Amino acid sequence: MKTKTLAALLSTAIAVPVAASAVELEVTHWWTSGGEAAAVAELAKAFDASGDKWVDGAIAGGGDTARPIMISRITGGDPMGATQFNHGQQAMELVEAGLMLDLTDVAEAEGWKDKVYPPALLDSCTVDGKIYCAPVNIHSPEWLWLSNKVYEDIGIPVPTNWNEFVASAPQVEAAGKIPLALGGQPWQSNLAFGALTVAVAGLDVWKKVNVEKDMDAAAGPEMAAVFKAAADARKLAAKSTVQDWNQATNLVITDQAAGQIMGDWAQGEFQVAGEVAGKDYTCLPGLGLNKYLSTGGDAFYFPKLDDPEKEAAQKRLAALLVSPPVQVAFNLKKGSLPIRGDVDLAAANDCMKKGLEILAGGNIVPSGDQVWSPDVQTQLGDLQAEFWKSDMTPEDAQAKYVEILKAGL
Repeated sequence: MKTKTLAALLSTAIAVPVAASAVELEVTHWWTSGGEAAAVAELAKAFDASGDKWVDGAIAGGGDTARPIMISRITGGDPMGATQFNHGQQAMELVEAGLMLDLTDVAEAEGWKDKVYPPALLDSCTVDGKIYCAPVNIHSPEWLWLSNKVYEDIGIPVPTNWNEFVASAPQVEAAGKIPLALGGQPWQSNLAFGALTVAVAGLDVWKKVNVEKDMDAAAGPEMAAVFKAAADARKLAAKSTVQDWNQATNLVITDQAAGQIMGDWAQGEFQVAGEVAGKDYTCLPGLGLNKYLSTGGDAFYFPKLDDPEKEAAQKRLAALLVSPPVQVAFNLKKGSLPIRGDVDLAAANDCMKKGLEILAGGNIVPSGDQVWSPDVQTQLGDLQAEFWKSDMTPEDAQAKYVEILKAGL
């Protein structure tokens, strides 16, 4: 990845028209945890410093809670100035309905096609050749986060992969700790299952099922092993009674739980708590079995507003979000990776450096949001929620999984 010095980046003028007078834009998002709030504050600070005004519209409860509210406002005639969605198809119907601002002129002026990496991120923003969103980060969900102190107190080495983690569970439980922290929201169990898919079945099987839509592979023995691993994980998480993902992360931070399967945004929580990567906690991309990243993450869309001044401010914000200084400041706080390769992240911690190395090596796959419709994603989340909270057998879960995927073809 090409790099520049941070000082040079921060001194580089951003090719965005300066506002004649401050324009207020309400920006809705679901970043409300400590680490997330610290990161989004960097976006607000940069927009305010440019001469406009960021009006924060945070919605608590995560994306599953926030997205219906955002969509309802846009379709109901009460649009915000900008709104967060994940990379993929979540805003497709809004774009097709003509409710989103075309940012193609901004993208061309800023050279996004030459700077955004991987290209799939910008492809996710593109409909009929026009660009409708500004990607801001790459988030990979497939990480295992471990409390070093839990293992130090037990007197055994910190696991280096998922198999060692599962093998250590009896000793963790004997010490009165929770082996696996897991929040109660459906998307968290769905995330854990997705992480286990590549870790246990491998990249080739993941691609066969999710990219090639090979239903024989979905029903095959490799995926059966994934459901068996999920059943093992279900037992390890039995005593985890928290609801939100950051509450589960806090169980690891406070050494009440040995580990958590969660996206790289967990880094923001560790940082706010003063934890040091490699010293206080360990991070294992691909659960330590298959080191890869899925190129999920976040982008901002801009609903159409009947106001030329606000539209100009929307385009200024879009350009700002992709600019090098903002990419550096935001992603260092968020724990995510930048969406362009010409920025300097020398200040990145050990975990972020692992992600950067994997990204530079090209060992990446699309996120689930990029390969399946929101309806399929919702059904898969519901299935995982049911599976993780019941005694459903791995065999029955796999059969329902195949059924959902087939219906979504």
